[in-house]
Amino acid sequence: MSTDPMDGRIVRYGDLQPCKTAFIDAHTPGSDQKENFTIIGGGVSESADQHVHITDTPGFNIGAAGQPPNCRNSLHSHRTAEVFFVLKGRWRFFWGRWGTAGEVVLEEGDIFNIPTGIFRGFQNIGTDYGMIMAILGGDDAGGGVIWAPQVIEDARDHGLVLGANGKLYDTKQGARLPEGMAPMPVLTEEELTAFPEPSTAQVIPGFVARYWDMMAMSDHQPCKVIAADGLLRDRPGFEVEFLSRASVAETPYATDRHEVLMPMRGHWRLSWEGGSTVLNPGDTAAVPPRLPHSLSPAMTGEASLYRIRNTDDPAGTTRSAA
Repeated sequence: MSTDPMDGRIVRYGDLQPCKTAFIDAHTPGSDQKENFTIIGGGVSESADQHVHITDTPGFNIGAAGQPPNCRNSLHSHRTAEVFFVLKGRWRFFWGRWGTAGEVVLEEGDIFNIPTGIFRGFQNIGTDYGMIMAILGGDDAGGGVIWAPQVIEDARDHGLVLGANGKLYDTKQGARLPEGMAPMPVLTEEELTAFPEPSTAQVIPGFVARYWDMMAMSDHQPCKVIAADGLLRDRPGFEVEFLSRASVAETPYATDRHEVLMPMRGHWRLSWEGGSTVLNPGDTAAVPPRLPHSLSPAMTGEASLYRIRNTDDPAGTTRSAA
């Protein structure tokens, strides 16, 4: 048995295992080319086929979505925080009951702390395969996804039925709901009134941070992105910092928090007693509490990295834009 405290705690981008049937819109035209990844924790996948790379959760989940150009993720809502940063490509995020209340375009490195309680979707509008990395609040990510009614109806027309247990059944493959199991109920018009419809002007200023702004703000110390006193003021059970070459001390440190490191650009040397490795863009490293470690850029050139830590705040929800 390995005594290395980082054994099994680093997931390489090239080793990510996708699931193409993770959600109810997996057969719906326009959304049927999605690939979903669960890196830390089970996330909110509805498929038993989803591979989980690291099962132990630090108070939040880490996942990712990969999509070819023009592929969409259908309108849904979460009961917990959902934060995305763009690793590769150019992405349009849209929200509202029909996806028409507002939208924002994110470039590589940009981050979006999506308000809880709104229907949201996203689309790769770039020219190549794109990847967005996700942070979901809570150890159990809030118990699943709430789909806009039209998504459930469209999925049923293409053979996928979501059970009341939150699991998917592919009728085209001969699957049926278990005896006594009802399908997931569609939200009523009265229930739909509880979902806010914030405008673009209400959302962008307090929920979106741009890569080059964070690079400028991290010239002497890490930029606090999501925190009570952060660029995007919030307390969803975790904090997000942005580090660049200029803001890394390169001396060993330890914290009593779980710490997840996610390089955005460049190559980063992570060292700890008895071990060292280089992290590349798209890799994820889960550093356990109280482990002394150091972090430094491994090569010259542009280098940036997101660092996430759990907090004592109630896990899950983020603030509303309404």
